[in-house]
Parts: sequence; C-alpha cells; structure tokens
Amino acid sequence: MAATHQEKFKAFRALHERPGAFVIPNPWDPGSAKILAALGFEALATTSAGCAFSRGYLDSAPEMTRDVILQNAKEIADATSLPVSADLQNGFGHTPNICAETIRLAAAGLAGGSIEDSTGDPKNPIYDFQLATERVAAAAEAAHASQFLLTARAENFLHGRPDLDDTIRRLQSFSKAGADVLYAPGLTSLDAIRTVCASVSRPVNVLMGFAGATFSVEELATVGAKRISIGGSFARAALGALVRAAREVKEKGTFTYSADALPSAEVKRYLAGPKQ
Repeated sequence: MAATHQEKFKAFRALHERPGAFVIPNPWDPGSAKILAALGFEALATTSAGCAFSRGYLDSAPEMTRDVILQNAKEIADATSLPVSADLQNGFGHTPNICAETIRLAAAGLAGGSIEDSTGDPKNPIYDFQLATERVAAAAEAAHASQFLLTARAENFLHGRPDLDDTIRRLQSFSKAGADVLYAPGLTSLDAIRTVCASVSRPVNVLMGFAGATFSVEELATVGAKRISIGGSFARAALGALVRAAREVKEKGTFTYSADALPSAEVKRYLAGPKQ
C-alpha cells in the first residue's frame, strides 16, 4: 500500500528529529529515484539542475517553469514510497504571495521543499533582507497549513557574496519567520558549517558534491549538520560517465567503458522495487 501524504510528512519530520545526520540524495527523474530508494536512502530531494540537464536546458533556462519543476517533483514522489522535498528555487516569483502559492501547489504531493533568497538577477542576486524574510514567512504559513516541511536557503555563497555574518543573520531571521530547516549552500569549510549550526536553533542542511567539499557524513554530523544533500552532482556524475564513454568510442574506437556499466539485470532489479 502506498504511503499517504501524512505518513510521508511524519517520516520526513522524524528524520530531522533523530540523533545524527542523514543524507538526502537528489534524483532527477523517476528512474534515478527508484534506484536511490532501492539503495536504502530514507528520503529524496529533487534537483532543478538535474531536471534541466535531463531536458537539455540550463538550470536558469526560461523553459524551466514552475509547472515543469512541480511535474518533475510529482513524478519523483510517485515513483517511490519515500518522502520527497522539492527544489522550488526562489518560489518562482518575487513577492511573498507567489512564494506561498508555490508552496500550496507543491504540498499536494510532497513532504517538503525549499525556497531560496536569490533573485535570478546577476546584477542584484540576493533579495534585500526584509523582503527575503517576508517571503519565508509567507511560505512558512502556507507550509504549516499543509503538513509541508519548509527549508529556507541563504544563497550568498553561491553568488559571490561569501559573507558568513550576513548568511547567519538571514538564517536566524528565516528561523524566526517559521522555516523548519535552514540551508546555506556553498560553505566550503567545517569551521563555517560548525559556526552556522551553532548559531541557529533549527536543523541545518549542508550541500556536498561540489569542488572543495569532500567531508564525510561523520565529520558533518560532528559539527552539527542534520541533513546532507548533493544537489545536481549525481546528475553531473551520470553525465560524466556518459561523456567519458562517448569520448572513448569517438576518439579511440574502443568500448571498454562497458566494464563499468551497470548490468541490465541490476537495473531491472532496482526499477522493479521491493517484492510485495
């Protein structure tokens, strides 16, 4: 029997309440979601970048609309019984009302999702502090009315603004505004992660899988991280394997890449799911 929305939400919330840290990997389609579930992960998170790559777009492409992102998230959520948290970018609009509407739409089939404080404008990449907080407050109100775990993201470090004090100030404000989980992607040192975790009272998500971030789950748990996501890095790893194989065939005319390919029988076993 498929898990209900309430069961998925409770399971997701419980992961954030138990001791230690857990990894929430980021599939980009139903197939990758089924494989990650079969490998034993307890929750999944979508990746807007991975979704875009699979469709032949950049993450920032205008074709990556709210409808596309939500449909991708729904397909992933329907593929397994695990709770799924969606990458909802900046809420697909600047105003608090639009952020709240996005959360209400996402809550129909998801256990949680994230809203970031990036504007999408390279000239002014981060929302002003007050507006950023108001956006999170509106999103949190909608989330808490729908059994939806809201993650609030402070994006300074991904947009050339490595200001840890401002990042912490924003996360603290987002927490007071009602966010359930806090997230500052792009932190590259354990000291910075430790400082963030010690400065807030909510669970903290940490991003791994990018250059310069090679810490273990144990190390991240020790400095206070609760949840570890990998963003689009699994999608990029899959594309890396594709490019290496294709280059071998094109440039050398050989096919040794097949030694590292996943056997068809193993793929079928993962996609078949657990036996009833």
